[in-house]
Amino acid sequence: MNTIKLGRKIIDNNSLYFIADIGANHNGSLEKAIALIHLAKESGADAAKFQNFQANKIVSKTGFDNMKGKLSHQSKWKKSVFEVYEDASISKDWTKVLKQECDKVGIDYFTSAYDFESVDLVDPYVDLYKIGSGDITWLEIINYILDKNKPVLIATGASSNEDVSRVMKMALKKSKDLVLMQCNTNYTGSRENYNFCNLNVLKRFSIDYPNIVLGLSDHTAGHATTLGAIALGARVIEKHFTNDNNQEGPDHGFAMNPQSWRDMVDRSYELLLSLGNGIKIVEKNEEQSKLVQRRCLRVVTNLKKGHVLIDSDFIALRPISEEGFEPYEKVNLIGKELLMDIHAGEHLTKKIIKL
Repeated sequence: MNTIKLGRKIIDNNSLYFIADIGANHNGSLEKAIALIHLAKESGADAAKFQNFQANKIVSKTGFDNMKGKLSHQSKWKKSVFEVYEDASISKDWTKVLKQECDKVGIDYFTSAYDFESVDLVDPYVDLYKIGSGDITWLEIINYILDKNKPVLIATGASSNEDVSRVMKMALKKSKDLVLMQCNTNYTGSRENYNFCNLNVLKRFSIDYPNIVLGLSDHTAGHATTLGAIALGARVIEKHFTNDNNQEGPDHGFAMNPQSWRDMVDRSYELLLSLGNGIKIVEKNEEQSKLVQRRCLRVVTNLKKGHVLIDSDFIALRPISEEGFEPYEKVNLIGKELLMDIHAGEHLTKKIIKL
């Protein structure tokens, strides 16, 4: 696994990077966006992420108006798709303010920029970029972003392995500072979505791209998928963030709130500490337990010097004593002669047995 510097933090196998995707959950209010930045920091996020786009440069009003009804999560929207995107877009004037606020509280600011003009607008203020899943086939803008020479996170929701291979082949020619993120692009918040998260894709990614940092961009409730992804090698986690799941808006319902986010971060670091290096050893905190729980070979009765040991002389009992023989070694001791007397219950050592 490669290391990568994301904002203030260097990410390797022993560290995590949590991205609070505020997205449209500011509800069009700069004041609320700033408040969410503070809440994200307090809840343990490393970055506050926004989305920069112009409605007419990300969706076709004609295209959606001509569709026979709304699909997926959009079916619950009360306004037209174009109107929702208009409401969710943020003013160009916000960018500097949001960056300054993030710097003030000590959290990274970055964004998904969904058109060329937005990329150029935010570039002076961001240290990294995120490519949303929907743009994984828009190689032109991905190439444009890669030319900014900053780390790029690539989400892979609603994508095939062919899509991932295509974008990674292009991206790796320009940069190694990439994060490849498994994602399931469904924003309904349904518990059925767990059936489709396919976290084991991370195993495939780790084989195909062994030197690339992996991540998870997730839209399920809770943090089960986060823990699973970390166990499978993901070190960058992105989830939507809100202060209240009951608000009106496209992303509030399935987002994490400050309480659930804090819990997710705490449990994730507990898991990371628990993973270890994969080499099985007696750990430092087990050394005393080993002494009191392991058995060693002791004698059942008093035995005299010169006695030749037989199977019925032995009993395996706790604790294991210094220089004592473990039960599996009994086969090597049968038929050996004692060099001195030994009392019942005492353990056998090399000093007592003629080997």
